Amino acid sequence: MKKIPHYDPTNDLIFKFVFGREERKNVTLSFINAMTGREGENAFVDLDFQNPELVPDKEDDKLGRLDVFGILDNKTRVDIEMQVFNHRNMEKRSLFYWAHMYLHFDALKSGQGYRQIKPAIAINILRFPFLPTEEPFSQYGIYNIKNRHKLTDDLELDFLEIPKYKNKPVKDMNRVERWLAYFANRLGPAEKEELAMMNPEIAEAMDASNRFMMDDKAYFEYVQRESAIWDYNNDMEGSREEGREEEAQVKTEHFVRNLLAMKVMSHEDIAKAAETTVDEVERIAREHATPK
Repeated sequence: MKKIPHYDPTNDLIFKFVFGREERKNVTLSFINAMTGREGENAFVDLDFQNPELVPDKEDDKLGRLDVFGILDNKTRVDIEMQVFNHRNMEKRSLFYWAHMYLHFDALKSGQGYRQIKPAIAINILRFPFLPTEEPFSQYGIYNIKNRHKLTDDLELDFLEIPKYKNKPVKDMNRVERWLAYFANRLGPAEKEELAMMNPEIAEAMDASNRFMMDDKAYFEYVQRESAIWDYNNDMEGSREEGREEEAQVKTEHFVRNLLAMKVMSHEDIAKAAETTVDEVERIAREHATPK
């Protein structure tokens, strides 16, 4: 029997396969209810999947944007995005897509009042740490800064940061932590079985993920996607490192120029003070020498 390859559930192709299918609507609803803290009579019970392309991506963007967008039973709009790239602008990106979702898709038809506009929820699953907190799950709304009064329920931004997962007994996990454990995929076989027993929808998500990885074509696409993700993140880190080196070089040159202008230190002493070479100090001195 073919062995299931190890995989990362945060791969956005797997995510779309598991959470973006009509036949697994119950899985998606279970996840949404967990993230938004809804249960019992307040739980969402239906979801109408829509075209996920809220805003067209750039034509040359081979990495694209994969998300799941739908309208819930009370007409609330919800967008779930698996974010595998740290573009360093997550807060603005999330607000931008939330605003587009809130204002479009027949949000306000001719003749209707503003009360007809329905809430919008943006759920962001992040493959990278983002917020300055140890907690892996954060929920944002619009509040009075002083007394914490909530202005409206129309805006909700949720962030689930997968790298902040910390292992704990499955029996002690709350609903959000169980889904976090699924995405982190660090549990042993016995713990996975326990997790599946506690949450049937997570069991279904695990089964769907396994079937995805057993399909040769899907597995090939998964590997290609992971390679593209790795290349992008590696290139971005390289660019940031180059930027840091350039910034350090500029600061060094500025420091050296100031010491040269004082005309009280030898080139050797300046080199020691700036932690650079005498040749570099002499180069800067030549380039910034005052013309006679």
